[in-house]
Amino acid sequence: MPGPWAAQRPPGRAPRPRWSRGLAQPGAFFENSSSPLMTTDLKQLLAARAELEAQIAQARAVESKAALAQIHAWIDDFGFTAQQVFPWKAPAAKKVAAKYLDEKTGATWTGRGKPPAWIQGRNRDDFLIDKPKQEPSSQAPLLAEMAAAAYRNQRR
Repeated sequence: MPGPWAAQRPPGRAPRPRWSRGLAQPGAFFENSSSPLMTTDLKQLLAARAELEAQIAQARAVESKAALAQIHAWIDDFGFTAQQVFPWKAPAAKKVAAKYLDEKTGATWTGRGKPPAWIQGRNRDDFLIDKPKQEPSSQAPLLAEMAAAAYRNQRR
């Protein structure tokens, strides 16, 4: 998609170089520059960079010590606790619904962990809160008929 300059240029003509629009010719800045960085070679630049990085690390260490000292002073002055300075939440414990109920005492158990004394050595199905539904006896003959029909179809 052509930009807004496309309408200013006759069709089929290449854009003019930047230096022909009043900007410096390529390389003119570097040739006339009196900056010491422009006359150094790569090794000197890398050495200067390493020196600057060392100075930055030293300044960061000094300023971080001062900042930490200021924070400690504020904590002492105001009596902040670690929870106030760095708030955190304990992970919420998952609530598990009770699975077993002792009808005599009303005590419940989730089925996790060590079983309570009232259920130990007994059939746990007797204490289930949501007992499995028993199929009505009227469906029993139907199931028997379905099984017999499946057996007959299998023999054919």
